[in-house]
Amino acid sequence: QVQLEESGGGLVQAGGSLRLSCRVSGRTLDLYVVNWFRQTPGKERNFVAAINWSGDSTYYVDSVKGRFTVSRDNAKNMVYLQMNILKPEDTARYYCGAKAGEVAKPLSAVEPDYWGQGTQVSVMS
Repeated sequence: QVQLEESGGGLVQAGGSLRLSCRVSGRTLDLYVVNWFRQTPGKERNFVAAINWSGDSTYYVDSVKGRFTVSRDNAKNMVYLQMNILKPEDTARYYCGAKAGEVAKPLSAVEPDYWGQGTQVSVMS
């Protein structure tokens, strides 16, 4: 089992920055990728960014490229999402998800086995 806990959300003005953190605990040796998703009320959860647990591969949805950066610290079992130049349309609840075991899919298409509870990000115009 793997447990995920997000933190770092909040209220920010448009153009501002936030850094989300995802604490990963439990059986991390089998992890393949950690993703960030976001969801607004009444809508589907959408992929935002991904990073593999070992190696240097990252992937972003087009709408956040150049503004968001995903990174990890394996020693601390942490994954981060640095969000810059935030826009009102980035307002959502952000979730981290983790996949155990490698799959032959692009990082953006990997469906997590585990999810955190999410952290709310609200961007004021």
